[in-house]
Amino acid sequence: MQRNVQESEYLEKLVAVNRVSKTVKGGRNMRFSALMVVGDQSGKVGCGMGKAVEIPEAIRKGVEDAKKTMITVPMNGTTIPHEVVGVFGTGKVKMLPAPEGTGVIAGGPVRAVLEAAGIKDIVTKSIGTNNKINMVRATLAGLSQLRSAEQVAQMRGKSVEELLG
Repeated sequence: MQRNVQESEYLEKLVAVNRVSKTVKGGRNMRFSALMVVGDQSGKVGCGMGKAVEIPEAIRKGVEDAKKTMITVPMNGTTIPHEVVGVFGTGKVKMLPAPEGTGVIAGGPVRAVLEAAGIKDIVTKSIGTNNKINMVRATLAGLSQLRSAEQVAQMRGKSVEELLG
């Protein structure tokens, strides 16, 4: 028996599944929300939430939402170009570039985003909250603030050599 399963070109990571309930006249309606992170491991990453009666359907909806909100992350080899702090709600994530061979030093939700983006060497610290949704969004906010040397030089109207000295 053959299944219609298609392989995605993206790495899909399930970060969190929450059971949510709505109280109605007849009792409680149970649903599941899934926080998904999707990336191509070469600089593109996004996150999405899906909500459904069954977990697999919530995951599918989360992946679709994540693909719509993908951002491109500038990278300097296997790390990020400079230090950055991402903020979302009460969640803050400080990210520092690290030398090659350091690995990904990060907590669960932050690690999922960085691995999906393809960043191999980085040091992070989560500050403020342990809410997984806020941590993922804060990480993406920080990654979207990153600028490569080429982008900064172009904004300033200089060459990369002039910029770096």
